[in-house]
Order: sequence, then C-alpha cells, then structure tokens
Amino acid sequence: MKESDSKRIEGLDFIVVILLGITAVATAWSSWQGGLHGSQMDQKYTKSNNLASEGNSEYNAGIQSLTQDMMLYNEVNGLMIDLVFAESHGDMNEAEKLEWKIEELVSNNMSEDLVAAYMWSLDEGERLGETVSPFEMEGFTESYFDYAMDLLAQSEEMLEEGNANNTYSDKQGLVSVIYAVVLFLLGISSSFKGLREKRILLAVSIVFFVVASVYMLGIPVVWP
Repeated sequence: MKESDSKRIEGLDFIVVILLGITAVATAWSSWQGGLHGSQMDQKYTKSNNLASEGNSEYNAGIQSLTQDMMLYNEVNGLMIDLVFAESHGDMNEAEKLEWKIEELVSNNMSEDLVAAYMWSLDEGERLGETVSPFEMEGFTESYFDYAMDLLAQSEEMLEEGNANNTYSDKQGLVSVIYAVVLFLLGISSSFKGLREKRILLAVSIVFFVVASVYMLGIPVVWP
C-alpha cells in the first residue's frame, strides 16, 4: 500500500471516529426527546380523559339544573295564570296570596340568571302580548352547558396535543433508527482495508446522518 493511501486511510479513520462520537450523542438526544414526547403524550391523554369525564358530569348537571329551572318556571307560570284568573274575578285575597307565592319563588328559588331571564320574558311578553318563556332568551338555555362545553373543548385540545406528541415520539424513533444505521456503517468501515470501500461507507454514513439530522430539526424540542 502506498504511503499516501495509508495517510488517507488514517485520515478517514479519524473522521469515522469523530462522526461515531457525534452520531452517538445525536442518537442519545433523539432517544431522550422521543421518551419525553412519549411521557407528555401519556400525561396529556390522562388529562384529556379527566377533562372529558368532568365535562360529561358537568353536562349532566346542566341538564338537571335546566330541568329543575323549567319545572320551577312552570310552577311560577301556573301561579301567574291563577293570579290573572283571581284578579279577573275580583278575588283580591287569593290574588294577594298568589302574588306572595310568586314573589317567594322568584326571590328565593330562582338563580340570578333565571331571574334575569324571567324578567326579560315578562317584558318581552308584555311587548308581544303573549306568554314568552325565559328559555327563549338568546343564549340562556345554552348557558347551562357553558362550563361543560369549555371542559370538553379543553379535553379535545389536550387530546390533539397528545396525538401530536405521539407523532413526534414516532418521528424521533425513526431518527434513532437511522442513526443506528449510521453507527453500524461507521463501525464496519474499520473492517475494510481498501480506501475506496472506506470512502463509500463514509459517504453513505454522512448522507444518512445529514438526512436524519435535518429531519430531527423539524421536530419540536421538549423539556422535562
């Protein structure tokens, strides 16, 4: 073997050693990042499930509250009908008693939101000349489920973030596999004595390393 070829081989071996070290560090980083993404995925899936469970509970609670308020309004509305009947027949004692019952139900049993909707329904009914339900007020019925829908939206958002972490974890796994191929090619290069073979293996290794590194740079970095 010529002395010049021997020096070139030594130079290539030195580059191989350097690249082996860099690839080993990059592999460790990729594996660590993949593990962190996997950990965040598990945490976000768990949080998403908890939020969904709480949201469903709040939704059921909203249905119960809506049903109770509807029953309460129906009771008040029934008393209002009786009040009109009593006043039309001049039964002022009965009218006074009914007014007291209505006042008690509105003041002590209705929530502030329902009272506001109830007062709106009275004004709207007087304007239209017909009975108007407070549940016809725009956005009022939906307000019973605002908190539940907010929790369910947070759950969906957390699920999407968890899916993203899952994807990133898989991508880091692919990067680690490519780096493993690079380490293998660099490792076997020492088995070849020819300059041409070493150059080919080093060139292929560098290409795979660059591809994996560029791909990895496109994956978001996470921290513990």
